[in-house]
Amino acid sequence: MAGHSKWANIQHRKGRQDAARSKLFSKLSKEITVAAKMGDPDPEKNPRLRLAVKEAKSQSVPKDVIERAIKKSQAGDSEDYEEIRYEGYGPNGVAVIVEAMTDNRNRTASNVRSTFTKNGGNLGETGSVGFMFERKGEVTYPLEAGDADTVMMAAIEAGAEDAESSEDGHVIWCADTDLNEVSNALEAQLGESDSTKLVWRPTTTTELDLEAMQKLMKLVDALEDDDDVQRVTTNFEASDEVMAQL
Repeated sequence: MAGHSKWANIQHRKGRQDAARSKLFSKLSKEITVAAKMGDPDPEKNPRLRLAVKEAKSQSVPKDVIERAIKKSQAGDSEDYEEIRYEGYGPNGVAVIVEAMTDNRNRTASNVRSTFTKNGGNLGETGSVGFMFERKGEVTYPLEAGDADTVMMAAIEAGAEDAESSEDGHVIWCADTDLNEVSNALEAQLGESDSTKLVWRPTTTTELDLEAMQKLMKLVDALEDDDDVQRVTTNFEASDEVMAQL
């Protein structure tokens, strides 16, 4: 979706300062620990762990940090994290999904609710905006991976549902349950991907002007600043003119 890829571009353009990078590494490490604890600590035998490690590597997380996160899952004193999804509305009624991992449900719920309220949003009930999204597997490749036709053929042969190509690169979509198989098949044909992960893909979008986009960015940044929040997805759509002004 345009909204999803544009938001990724905003994040990329903003750049990653050291503090933000450290926070990103922490979130990715937490996902690895949880995935390893829920299944086998060997990525080859644990699809969720394999994808978590793959995503961490794509974000340049050092090998020793990844190994430490896996070892932590085997320690008897490691924290028990609970996965929770929050749904709400941001500026101009834009839909927002917040995915969190927490060892204290009350703390996280309170913080997320407060962040929504302080930034012009409203936290809703579970399911209040979820119907506007589909759970999908997303694999991204750089332009150098091949032309649009080559990537589309590789996607079809890998069992993917769709592929989109633009000047920013290639995005391949598949069913959430097929991500591990599809990403392996794509890797055999196109090489290492830029990113491989499960996402919430908007099925309907909300158009935002510059002022609303600035408010939304403030809300998303505040949510992502919370250590318990793993990722934030919205269904915004904005014109190229608005994006250029951000």
